[in-house]
Amino acid sequence: MPVTIALAGSTILGRGVAAYVERAADPTGLVAGELLARLLAADFFVLSLEGSVADRGEPHGGESSGFRAAPRAAELLARMGVGCVTMANGHTLDYGPDALADTITHLTDVGIGVAGAGHDEASARQPALASVGGLRVGVLGLGDDPPEYAAGPDRPGIAYADLRSGADGWAVEAIRTYRAHVDTLLVMPHWGPPMTENPPAYVRAAARDFAGAGATLVAGDGAGVVHGVEPPVLYDLGGFLNDTTAEAGTCGDLGLVWFVDVSEGRPVRLRALPIALEAAHTRPAVGDEWTAVHRRFTQACLRMGTDVKADGHELVVDLAAHPAAGC
Repeated sequence: MPVTIALAGSTILGRGVAAYVERAADPTGLVAGELLARLLAADFFVLSLEGSVADRGEPHGGESSGFRAAPRAAELLARMGVGCVTMANGHTLDYGPDALADTITHLTDVGIGVAGAGHDEASARQPALASVGGLRVGVLGLGDDPPEYAAGPDRPGIAYADLRSGADGWAVEAIRTYRAHVDTLLVMPHWGPPMTENPPAYVRAAARDFAGAGATLVAGDGAGVVHGVEPPVLYDLGGFLNDTTAEAGTCGDLGLVWFVDVSEGRPVRLRALPIALEAAHTRPAVGDEWTAVHRRFTQACLRMGTDVKADGHELVVDLAAHPAAGC
């Protein structure tokens, strides 16, 4: 039976978003109702979470540089339909290991899986597992920055992978191992420099290695802006929720929410919905916004040999029609 997996990129729950969370009764203030309905209709929703969901810890670089929301943010994420988050990024330890431990507890208490971070190296590198429409789905999170946030044998942190000199051996081995035990394995790297127009060469090389090792779908983030698609790789999911003003000319205030149709464990179609990111609020893109996202995404995909078709408000890629990168 086909299932739909929704994916969203960088989700920042600090500062202005955290202020909304403090007083929010429901998630529609963060995500417009019509977009929320689409997300709730998906069979599984995974996003990239930056920051902590906790009330403990001290900011390492001052509160202006740290992201943390109150524990009730976990419930709001659950009410948005989130089933899993990836946390292998440079804000996971903004408020220290106690806040990370609390984040994992608050999320799992409301049924949200956590990938890419953990109480030690083994747990950080362990995929989150879920049953989705009869499919066994694994989500493996990893990040290439910052190395000082890497989890150790007895130290909490992120599933760090040094990708600049080739795909990290542990990550490739983990993909090979876990792929044998699930029907669908999503590999979700936080990689590359921020606010770049295209993925750097080392990111594309790592993506091919991950696909060749057996990843069903590779869905990255880190740039904060949407990149192209080279099946089975979505190079950058872009941003989903924040309270910041985008850097001029980067389209960081416009993005996509992604819906991947999976049949018999394999991704067959991508439907991407253009979105606009306002301060602590995300809504569907309209008018010139939609046109700008369409143009940027289409051009980025064409550079990778991937065709995009507009279908109503969605941008569609026939994943089954393209040869898999690295396979």
